[in-house]
Amino acid sequence: MLNRRDTLRGLALTVGAAATGWAGTAAATTALSWTPTALTPEQAQILDVVAELIIPATDTPGAREAGVPQFIDRAMANYCETWQVEQLTGGLARMDADAKAAHGRLFVSLTPEQQVTILSVYDRETATSTSGHFFPLLEDMVTVGYFTSEPGATKALRYDPVPGEYRGCVPLAEIGRAWATR
Repeated sequence: MLNRRDTLRGLALTVGAAATGWAGTAAATTALSWTPTALTPEQAQILDVVAELIIPATDTPGAREAGVPQFIDRAMANYCETWQVEQLTGGLARMDADAKAAHGRLFVSLTPEQQVTILSVYDRETATSTSGHFFPLLEDMVTVGYFTSEPGATKALRYDPVPGEYRGCVPLAEIGRAWATR
């Protein structure tokens, strides 16, 4: 039985995989514009690329523009439990190890298609994993970081501070995107 979390995970990877054609340059290695506190610069670089692959820039801002990597780094430094930090940093290290084993290069230097292939393996592993896998935690943090950011809440979602009267059974074409309130 498919639950909401599995559906969102699959949707995020599907969008990321489909977007690599037009978001491929967005996932390319870029210099960080921020200084990580909980992560090493190399781990932060991987996180930056993965977050942008999960929620790429389209007609709305991507994870990078929304500040998702900084959000996750801040959460790891200040709010996450030790096991969560260890699981995430271990997962980031595994991404580099898997990229080196499969392609002989670091994760951030792979093509977006190769990166998505590695992430898809992790997504399949989570469906059959009985122990804690790092990827669902990473996806959850990317999703929370994105949709609680100003660009995520106001551009990806329809922000309406006062939603107004209740009107049931409104055609979806009239509504458009979903909306969020603060």
